[in-house]
Amino acid sequence: MIKISSIDHIVLRTAHTETMVRFYEDILHCQLERVLEDLGLFQLRAGNTLIDIVAADSPLGKKGGEPPTTQGNNMDHFCLRIESVDEQNLINYLHHHHVNYSPFENRYGAEGFGRSIYINDPDKNTIELKFEKSTM
Repeated sequence: MIKISSIDHIVLRTAHTETMVRFYEDILHCQLERVLEDLGLFQLRAGNTLIDIVAADSPLGKKGGEPPTTQGNNMDHFCLRIESVDEQNLINYLHHHHVNYSPFENRYGAEGFGRSIYINDPDKNTIELKFEKSTM
């Protein structure tokens, strides 16, 4: 009866709204699509998906309880599919922007095995960046 076709959006609560929005805009090149300041909601376009950043102290964010911390994040990780690029160029880019990263590995996902790397946003949510083209 239910067949998932894609992820529509994810919601990340934060105590650092401006820093988080800037990270997703400047580092991951998501475009800010919609802002509802009275709710504390900032929606960024990530391909066919939205990443919602919600201020933890806003009316919408308070519904989720305390702000996330390094010991109590919103989730384990989420995966963003990215266009394939040279791995060293991506590492240089992340290093230039002071973004910590894991080693590249072949990992299994929705489209089979492929090269991916883990990074963290300013609130320490883990993001897997996975190349579009499968390598195995």
